[in-house]
Order: sequence, then C-alpha cells, then structure tokens
Amino acid sequence: MIAPSLLTRGWDLRGRLFQVALLLSLLLTLGILFALIADVILRALPVFEQRGTEFLGAPLSSNAARAGVVQGLLGSGLLALLVAAVAFPLGIATAIYLEEYAGTGRFARFVQINIRNLAGVPSVVYGLLGLAIFVPLLGRNALSGGATLAVLVLPIVVITASEALRSVPTSLREAGYGVGASPWEVTSRLVLPAAAPGILTGTVLALARALGETAPLIVAGAVLGSFSGTNLAKMVTGNYTALPVVIYDWSRRPQEAFRADAAAGIVVLLVAVLAVNAAAIVLRARFERDR
Repeated sequence: MIAPSLLTRGWDLRGRLFQVALLLSLLLTLGILFALIADVILRALPVFEQRGTEFLGAPLSSNAARAGVVQGLLGSGLLALLVAAVAFPLGIATAIYLEEYAGTGRFARFVQINIRNLAGVPSVVYGLLGLAIFVPLLGRNALSGGATLAVLVLPIVVITASEALRSVPTSLREAGYGVGASPWEVTSRLVLPAAAPGILTGTVLALARALGETAPLIVAGAVLGSFSGTNLAKMVTGNYTALPVVIYDWSRRPQEAFRADAAAGIVVLLVAVLAVNAAAIVLRARFERDR
C-alpha cells in the first residue's frame, strides 16, 4: 500500500508540472503577441517620423507619400455612432425582457440558445446578410454598413447584458417585491443600477469589436481605394470607408510605401481600440464607486 505522503507528493509534482506548462503557454502567447506588435510598430515608425500628425489628417490618395487615414477615422467614428444607436438599445432591451420578464419557458430558452449561436457566426456571413438586405434598402453607404455591424454585435450586447442582469442577487429583487414594488420599479430602480457596470462594459467592448471589423464592410459596399471628400453627411448617403478597410486596401498593394502606411494605420487602429477598452474600464470603475 502506498503511503498517503507519497501520493500527496506525486500529485504535488503533477500540479507543479501543470502549473509550469500553463506559465510557459502564457509566456509563449505574450511573446508572439509582443513580437507582432513590435514588428508593426517598427514598420510604422518611418511614417510617423517623416509625416507626424499629418498622416492622421491627410485624405486617401493613390500616392503613398500623401495618403492618410482621416477618411478612415471619420468613417469608423460614424459607423460606431450608428452601431451604438441601433445595437445598444435593442440589445439591452432584449436582455431585460429575457432575464426579467420572459421566465424560463421553452420560448426564452430557444431565443437564448440561438442568440449564443449567432454570436459565433463568422463576420463575413453578416456582410452577406447586409449585402442582401440592407444594401438594396439603404444603398451602398454608411447606413447599410452601420446596420450590418449593428446586427453583427447585437448578439454580443444581448449576451453581455444578460450576464450582467443575471449576476444581480435574487435577494435584491425579492426585497423590492417584498415592499410592494412593481416589476417595472424593481427592474428600473434596483436591477438596472446594480447591473449597469457590467452592461456598460459589455456594450463598449462590443463597440470595440465593431471598430475592428473589415470583411462585412467590404462585402456590404465600403470603398476600396481612394475617393474625395471628408463630409460625414455625404458618407451617410454616399461613398464611405473605415480604418480597417483602408488598412486592408493598403496592405494588398505591391508598393512597399503602402505597406508602411498600412502598418501605421494598424498602430492608429490599435490605439483607438485600446482607448475604447480603457474607457470601458474607467466607466465601470466609476459606476461601481458611485453605487
């Protein structure tokens, strides 16, 4: 019979080996990530050194030395506004209904399962959906692109908002009902304020996901190449682009100068996405502090 101490040592050894393997996996992942980011930054440095902030304010051009990302930034900002205006209210309202009013019946379970399935659909499929539905209705403009991205992130908003609502203790709801509050009063005055940090974080992260999408916008009609004009109103009803689309267009061109511009565009996009994520963290911390 094996002594218990030997069994304990054996399991401790296996646990330590498993812990070391996990640490090595983490270090390998971080190493690959940092190597990719460092490579992009090194490729982008000559562009920023030679042109500085002029790169951010210059329009698209067929000349790599004069090309900039202002139209991509404006287009991405416009699409973000459209996504926020459509996906956030619909997604949060759907989550509230499913968690607070729909109960646990077959219909609610059916909807929740399919929403989770939709969250895993490849983004290019949503682009084809936008091409088939939104482009004929709205035209090849920022409206159809924004609607396509809104449908893409809608399942993510619903899932994150549902998880935030589900994390609110049941005792809080029972206390509200115990003092005679109606379901609307319990939801609006107790549940939503408690779930607000999680809902806010999820929606902002969904917005960051939309900012980085390329395939659905290309399929749904975003312009590949240069076009004149930086008027947001014209982008709503006419030609538009977004920063990821601009980066993709430059990266597929054979000129090395455009490859450097693409690397600089990636740095700008990374900064924008990280800024959105940082805003989510700050807003969540502020909500939790004010509760």
